[in-house]
Amino acid sequence: MTTNMDVTLSKSEQKKVQILNSAIELFCSQGFPTTSMDEVAKHANVSKQTVYSHFGSKDDLFVAAIESRCVVHQLTQNLLEDSSNPEDALKTFALQFGNLIVSEEAITVFTTCVAQADTHPDVSALFYEAGPKHILHLLEVYLSEVNQQGEYFFDNPHDSAVRFTLMLFGELKMRLELGIPVDDLFAKRPQYLIDTATMFLKAHKL
Repeated sequence: MTTNMDVTLSKSEQKKVQILNSAIELFCSQGFPTTSMDEVAKHANVSKQTVYSHFGSKDDLFVAAIESRCVVHQLTQNLLEDSSNPEDALKTFALQFGNLIVSEEAITVFTTCVAQADTHPDVSALFYEAGPKHILHLLEVYLSEVNQQGEYFFDNPHDSAVRFTLMLFGELKMRLELGIPVDDLFAKRPQYLIDTATMFLKAHKL
């Protein structure tokens, strides 16, 4: 994985980015249980002490690596700030979230967690807390704020957030998880995501 390093970052911040990028790459390629902090340090070209100075444990590193992918795809609180314009906000969310969940990293981590759920349920729990649960919470809070504007109403913002995100999975994610060719779906993906956001809002219009 290659990532452009922001020259404005301090040396400590740059090393943290290196560690996160190395961690997600190793977690994706060989799984969480078989990836050691030593390997991450070596891959990131930093000392093991440096890894532990940023992340107290492998669990903490895994959570931070998952959260960093959300940041890369701009799935942060800043994305859902303007409750007076849910049309634009949810379409943007749909595109950003829709791209994240079909990324190679996301598919690899998800399928690995599912494959190892029986033997390493703690890894699945960590992934859920850092990724899906975090994003659902952001969306739930935003939908509650949209309710206050009086144009749309979500009776149960949490359930609505779940429905919306699952609708955005689409056929592409399902095929990717099954290893089925998807070339015919990529061109249609952006419009599918936008149409889904439009339909979702229309269903909650007052």
